[in-house]
Amino acid sequence: MSHDSGQPRDRTVRVEMLARVEGEGGLHVTVRGGEVVDVQLVIMEPPRFFEALLRGRAYTEPPDITARICGICPVAYQMSACQAIEQACGVVVPEPVRLLRRLLYCGEWIESHALHVYLLHAPDFLGHEGAIDLATAHPDVVRRGLRLKKAGNALMSVVGGRSVHPVNVRLGGFYRMPSREQLAEVRATLTEALDDAVATVRLVAGFTFPQFEQPHTYLAMRADEGYPLESGSLVTSGGLSFPAEEYLDHVVEEHVERSHALHARLDGRPFVVGPLARYSLNHDRLSPLARQLAAESGLGPVCRNPFRSIVVRAVELVYAVEEALRIIDLWVGSPTLASSPASVAVPARAGTGHGVTEAPRGVLYHRYTLADDGTVLAATIMPPTSQNQLSVEADLRVFVQSHLDLPEPELTHRCEQAVRNYDPCISCATHFLTLTVDRG
Repeated sequence: MSHDSGQPRDRTVRVEMLARVEGEGGLHVTVRGGEVVDVQLVIMEPPRFFEALLRGRAYTEPPDITARICGICPVAYQMSACQAIEQACGVVVPEPVRLLRRLLYCGEWIESHALHVYLLHAPDFLGHEGAIDLATAHPDVVRRGLRLKKAGNALMSVVGGRSVHPVNVRLGGFYRMPSREQLAEVRATLTEALDDAVATVRLVAGFTFPQFEQPHTYLAMRADEGYPLESGSLVTSGGLSFPAEEYLDHVVEEHVERSHALHARLDGRPFVVGPLARYSLNHDRLSPLARQLAAESGLGPVCRNPFRSIVVRAVELVYAVEEALRIIDLWVGSPTLASSPASVAVPARAGTGHGVTEAPRGVLYHRYTLADDGTVLAATIMPPTSQNQLSVEADLRVFVQSHLDLPEPELTHRCEQAVRNYDPCISCATHFLTLTVDRG
């Protein structure tokens, strides 16, 4: 891409279509006088009306219905839904149920992070168009990623009944508890997966990352102990702390004309959820091995470079495998846990409940209002993707400004990579099909 006699140019970088974003999307960048004046990540996601279709349904149905929102992170939707409805009904599940839910969540983190790191993000850093090309050039690398994903899927199958859209989850717990023999069997797979997870951190730590820092406010959960997955309150990098019940007092969604996907603000400002936020607000809660690997990778206790999110995901992958092994060892070694009831009763009653968990992509919020008989009167679901959109646009604005001299194909690729930094649901959706540049 050449300069016109050194003079600033007016131009529009227009990516017309983003594939696999659960709808249509694109990227429009407007440059005037050599300055990026507007960036729009346009996600024309077709409305699916999950919140509306939940109204009038029985209070037992949202965990199964909302799991269909996402094929990558169904457990996240199930867990947030269960917590919100159980709170509305005044029920607190016992420790064995909480532990098993955490174990199921570990399975989802393992398969989701492995998918993102190896098949969606690593090709950007290794100079390949996609996973197929990467598999040809680096077959051992892709095999490792597939082994890790298979380990996560195996854990989800044992605890959740199947690896996609688990069928064993219900209000109050599970339909059945896994046997100690089943957990012991999957433990052997996870032991091998831990070696692969450690190798993953060391692989991605060697990638070359652009020098790019973002100043956004981070929002994540933080629990009394352990790294956040299925429980805790909300904290921010600005020092704010609040419970799930106050989520909508701080996080507000708004409709913008250019997109069907809602945009969210935290106390009026863009913010970031996901691995960077979790890691930076909970670095001290990582396991010793995960913390050591983070230090060896040069992350430090806070990471503000979104391109290094692949390293953070790899560190979280190590933690999730270790945590799964810890819970399995507790379960197999305790006759009391192994013989505990699979669920507790959740009687219907009128009320409103809030549920927040940490999906691999970030904080996932659910709110339900129930009638006396448990009929769902209102539902609010706030996924991580919509919460990150404004910050993605802000990153692109700064990144494009500093890379306007790149040839068009390279600029397009870098923009795709900047979007892929954020989460798997966007990552598999950001193959830009066309790019046009209109010069003023």
